[in-house]
Amino acid sequence: MQLFSSTFRSGAEIPRRCGYKTRNVSPALQVRKIPPETKSLALIMDDPDAMGAVGRVWTHWLVWSIDPSNAVAGEGTTFAGSKEGQTDFGKTGYGGPAPPDKRHTYVFKMYALDTVLNLSEGAKKQKLEAAIKGHIIDKAVLKGTFAP
Repeated sequence: MQLFSSTFRSGAEIPRRCGYKTRNVSPALQVRKIPPETKSLALIMDDPDAMGAVGRVWTHWLVWSIDPSNAVAGEGTTFAGSKEGQTDFGKTGYGGPAPPDKRHTYVFKMYALDTVLNLSEGAKKQKLEAAIKGHIIDKAVLKGTFAP
């Protein structure tokens, strides 16, 4: 499975417009080579570099119940028919990069699942991670960087 963005290349700088303190526009995402047995997809975007700045990995975006037959999200939108969770900004939906100290790497992890999750809109990362445990068929990762 592969996760791509037309907004930025893997390992490259995420555009300023995607930053939390600027326009907070979510990047375009597309999933390819999804295993045929996939029932749904789930996305976790976080900042592991925040551990040094705030003492924990910071959650920026949670999306689940993504239809594997339509795994495309345009810039500034989410995946059609999906549900979104609560970020560490305390809001549901996309929360862009906002490093407090230096350049951070942001990790988008897309999971192919053998089930459709029964999670309510606004669920937190811990609930999403518990729900996907034991249901992951495949995983794709996309990374981008952002500096204050």
